[in-house]
Amino acid sequence: MRRKMLGVVGPTATGKTAVGMALAKMLGGEIISADSMSVYRGMDIGTAKPSLADQGEVRFHLIDVGNPLEAFSVAEFKRLALVAVDEIWERKLLPLVVGGTGLYVNTLTGGWNIPEVPPDYEFRDALREEAAALDSEHLLEKLRKVDAPTAERLHPNDQMRIIRALEVYTKMGVPISQLHAEAGRIETGWDVQLFGLTMRRELLYERIENRVESMIEAGLIDEVRGLLDSGCTPSMTSMKGLGYKEIAGYLLGEYSLDEAVEILKRDTRRFAKRQMTWFRADDRIQWLDVESISAHDAAERICGMCCMDAE
Repeated sequence: MRRKMLGVVGPTATGKTAVGMALAKMLGGEIISADSMSVYRGMDIGTAKPSLADQGEVRFHLIDVGNPLEAFSVAEFKRLALVAVDEIWERKLLPLVVGGTGLYVNTLTGGWNIPEVPPDYEFRDALREEAAALDSEHLLEKLRKVDAPTAERLHPNDQMRIIRALEVYTKMGVPISQLHAEAGRIETGWDVQLFGLTMRRELLYERIENRVESMIEAGLIDEVRGLLDSGCTPSMTSMKGLGYKEIAGYLLGEYSLDEAVEILKRDTRRFAKRQMTWFRADDRIQWLDVESISAHDAAERICGMCCMDAE
């Protein structure tokens, strides 16, 4: 029999973790976190990482596996996630992929089979120098001219992925978005079902603003200060995550706390929009409106939609 995997995805602040936990309890599963920031140790508040109490109720994988002083790659995520998936299956439980990092979800559940483009480090260094000499919007505008669909879903600060998209276009002569459209998916040999959580944009934005306020109250400023004191710098991949770059800017005197909070709210709204653009392009995802239902009810509906039991 083909082994099974279930995923819960969607934009930030839609309650994916709560729904994933409810599903894990109903179906007998463990969660693989598909969040590119929750992998870092010491980054808890800004990532909305599951609490220790939550982790005591349901087992989570791919949390606190990376050092914030070092970049954590998609390849490293896939390597560790595959080990976790095998261990979960060996215990006759169900792997539940839960998170909002679309690239992580794709690479684990059957990502696009894109032609391999070896890295060109001189090309990358040249683009980084361009960005340093101009501004963060420069590379994104450059990408927009050759690959508008990819540029639309990337933030100006996501320099690594912007450079990679430009690198692929330069080497292949076609945009990476076209390669996505033309490529088939990698066959994993697993039965994968993905469910996306959604709600009205106005409500989502309200939840995002409330979450930001809660993070500030919970000690996000002290968390970021501690990371800076430990040697983290704004140029590091870990510190480019939402909440960290904005608060770091405040602590380094670039703007006031009020400005930092408003920038964080704005950037998170924009990030949620890009997440929806990414996930809407994945025709495997079945969507569930969770605006007026609890996490438990959402999990029950997903159970009814997938009828998936752990082997």
